[in-house]
Amino acid sequence: MEIKKLLKKYNHALVFLYGLIYMPWFMYLEKHVTTGYFLIHSPLDDYIPFVEYFVIPYLLWFLFIAAGSFYLFFTDKKEFLRMAAFLIAGMTIFLIICTVYPNGLNLRPAEFPRENIFTDLVRYVYSADTPTNVLPSMHVFNSIGLCIGLTRTESLKNRTWIRLSIHLFTLSIILSTVFLKQHSVTDVIAGVVLSGILYQFIYVRERRRAHRLLHQPVI
Repeated sequence: MEIKKLLKKYNHALVFLYGLIYMPWFMYLEKHVTTGYFLIHSPLDDYIPFVEYFVIPYLLWFLFIAAGSFYLFFTDKKEFLRMAAFLIAGMTIFLIICTVYPNGLNLRPAEFPRENIFTDLVRYVYSADTPTNVLPSMHVFNSIGLCIGLTRTESLKNRTWIRLSIHLFTLSIILSTVFLKQHSVTDVIAGVVLSGILYQFIYVRERRRAHRLLHQPVI
């Protein structure tokens, strides 16, 4: 009986099964999109310096996504499912774009201007992550999605400093993508635009629907 209650309480864990679709598809693209892809570049990229210290928020993105997602998973099922719908829709659109429009970058520096522990970490990032399948930036999109979810949840509604910290950390992650030359400004803009579009469909439309239902006359 206890197991049945737990399964009912945490049945929203089923959304994690999306990883069985996303990861094989993404790894296929990483393996096969190696040549002949479209180079993404913005004139603004040439004015942005390489700053290795941004590797810290860039790497902390993984912890941010995991910790934030599990926080919502255990504290706010409804908001977790909204955020999951937002992220799954965006990541699927990303996979489709990279499949029909193979893309990549040529922004990484040939050599680093300095040698320190941060550039060593950047070398690790470069070796583990190919400069392909970058449009729109999932670092940007997923950060915005989690930021929306965390700042909407009731449990953090009155935690002003926590909410502000989440916004600032999200901004630092977005900046890290261009200062590490992991993404073009074009990728970042595409990630922000995709977030804006899906926000209208998933959050704004639902709010409008709830408002209409609330004001319907009782027969």
